Amino acid sequence: MAGQTDIERLHSAWRALGGGTQGDGWRTIPVAVAAPCQVLVGRRVPGDEEAVLVGFRLSSARSFGPLPEGRGFRVERPEGQFLGGAHEWFSLFRQATGSLAMFATMAADVIALLEASGHVGDERLYQLFVGRIRAWQEFMEKGRDGVLGAEAEVGLFGELLVLSRLLDVGVPAGVALDYWQGPMDAIQDFEIGPGAIEVKATIAATGFPATIGSLEQLDDAVRQPLFVAGVRLAVDDSGDRLPDLIAAVRLKVRGQIDSTALLDSRFLQVGYLDAFSDRYVRRFLHVRTRLLPVNADFPRLVRGGVLPAITRARYVVDLDFVNSADVDLAAALKQLGVL
Repeated sequence: MAGQTDIERLHSAWRALGGGTQGDGWRTIPVAVAAPCQVLVGRRVPGDEEAVLVGFRLSSARSFGPLPEGRGFRVERPEGQFLGGAHEWFSLFRQATGSLAMFATMAADVIALLEASGHVGDERLYQLFVGRIRAWQEFMEKGRDGVLGAEAEVGLFGELLVLSRLLDVGVPAGVALDYWQGPMDAIQDFEIGPGAIEVKATIAATGFPATIGSLEQLDDAVRQPLFVAGVRLAVDDSGDRLPDLIAAVRLKVRGQIDSTALLDSRFLQVGYLDAFSDRYVRRFLHVRTRLLPVNADFPRLVRGGVLPAITRARYVVDLDFVNSADVDLAAALKQLGVL
């Protein structure tokens, strides 16, 4: 993802282009990227909206579906005569109600994605471009500010430890990231074939309180086999910050363009922005992970086990009181049909 310097350069370019009110079209400054597409920083006249324009050489037979639109930004297809007819152009521009700081963060991230993926060609670049904008669309729609709360920070740390272990045991990066559905508010964090792994993380010194969000979350009648990964962490100065773990996971997919792009989109969907990485000051030590099978002996509430009048439930299970034997991750993945 883009750094602060890239964001500052965008602000400088928009300031240099500001104030145009005459005519009809675009005032632009080209951006040099190591990619076959063309990138311009611009403002639209009239209106003076901040924008980033990207031009791709795409098949003339391509059909473009509805383009993303989120809180504070829109994507449109501007008239080609203003920009050069050899490319299919797309303008990502800020709406008047949108935060300029957040829009600049998004624009810098999109440019960084194109730069990092430049050798894949225009067709694939276009797909990555739209995919990343849609991830930003989800981010904006949830009204996030780019900094996770304390509980969400612990939860993401736990999910990333499980994701890292999946990569370590040989699950291909793209497959592992497809499994990781927690950022999209799925019922379980990892949906694997017909089954799932739900991750619960805690920094509690006593007990292991795990909040169960619904009657479906631990229902193996919905997904089977089903496991709970209980990740115990300790806050300790010798541990890692959340951005450190994120960097380590990124390193494991380095060089795999699709997986890197998907991973960064997952971070957006969960509500994490690199631009605010310095806000995460706590350091966590990984103490232990228990992988527990969810079966008839597991303490839980499920829809088939409560009265019909109970339509929703949110409750806490202390995983320290679950007496089931831990399951090795490789063995669990065999049950799930992965290995």
